[in-house]
Amino acid sequence: MREAASLSDLCVLDLSTGIAGAFCTKLFAEFGADVITLEPPSGHPLRRNGPFADDRPHPETGALWLYLGTNKRSATLNIETPSGLRLLSSVVEEANIIVEDFAPGKIDGLGLSFNALRRIKRRIVLVSITPFGQTGPRAGWRATNITSFASGGQMSLTGDPDREPLVAGGYQAEYQAGLQAFAAAAVAAFNADALEVPQHVDISAQECMASALELYLPWWAYLKRDISKRRGNVLSATVGVFPANEGYLGLHIMPRNWPRFAKAIGSPELTEDERFKDARSRLQNNDELEAIVYEWASRQDPREAYQAAGAARAPIAFVHTIRDLFESEQLRSRDFFQRVEHPTAGETTLPGPPFRMSEVQSRLGRVPLLGEHNEQLYCEEMGLSRRDLARLRAAGVI
Repeated sequence: MREAASLSDLCVLDLSTGIAGAFCTKLFAEFGADVITLEPPSGHPLRRNGPFADDRPHPETGALWLYLGTNKRSATLNIETPSGLRLLSSVVEEANIIVEDFAPGKIDGLGLSFNALRRIKRRIVLVSITPFGQTGPRAGWRATNITSFASGGQMSLTGDPDREPLVAGGYQAEYQAGLQAFAAAAVAAFNADALEVPQHVDISAQECMASALELYLPWWAYLKRDISKRRGNVLSATVGVFPANEGYLGLHIMPRNWPRFAKAIGSPELTEDERFKDARSRLQNNDELEAIVYEWASRQDPREAYQAAGAARAPIAFVHTIRDLFESEQLRSRDFFQRVEHPTAGETTLPGPPFRMSEVQSRLGRVPLLGEHNEQLYCEEMGLSRRDLARLRAAGVI
């Protein structure tokens, strides 16, 4: 499979410190771009995130970094020093995209504003990822994944109506911002190359979350109706998540699916029951139908019910645990999981990219050791001597 020049010809500098920037650049690296992570001499902050092998903190074995740093090159550089800034300016000359997540104004204070960068590289793309964007009254405010999830409106929709709102598992706001940053940067890089138009891409984690609210914002904007009430796991007798025997089943039964669903749960006679003959009557008798569904679900093995529902073409699924994902025949048949050998962490199994392209093969590679590519970048590519490298190291620049 040939490699598309739109990715393999790109050089991406990663100056970010958080998950969103690391995920954005991981996607570029996975599909062929040369991604250089410029880490402070003490290492990227994500290297300190566990869990760690044998529960022993180590800058090379943190699970989060082993995932987010794959396929990249690592060079250390203290950009807070004059020598470090001069080195960075030289690296920028060869770059197409720069990804950073500093507070608004910090990169300007370093002398690396967008205007300054495009004087160094005419077609440069600068991607800035922050909680609230580069402008507005909250520009510069700090946030975490949970506060971004809350400020973007997603949390108001999640949880039971009579309980506090809930946050989704994992770092969903961070990864969503990283995914949007990747998409925007790819478009900007194409325009910079084809149209010679440099771009400053402004990514707000709050806006990334708010843009995924489906109809809730338009309903409020156009009709002044708030339909964003939390409704918990069970929205109705035929839409929701129901406890099964050692697990959970998710249902989303539309009117056209009703006969198949009744057959799948072993109660085809429900289609003849006057209480449930059409969508309106099922809604009017929701409590009775809900009791039937709860009773049926409680007796089911989730995986067996999922298989039976598939055969009956009824939209029923089981809630996959992490173990279920690792054992998924579907994911394994598509080689979603990748086994990578690391010189310190040993063999690791990592998830693949979230999308595939017909003409671009994703790469399988490990995360770099801290500063592994210092000599390659600074000596072989930039012309510094090994003595220069030793001097810069002693001065705390690299």
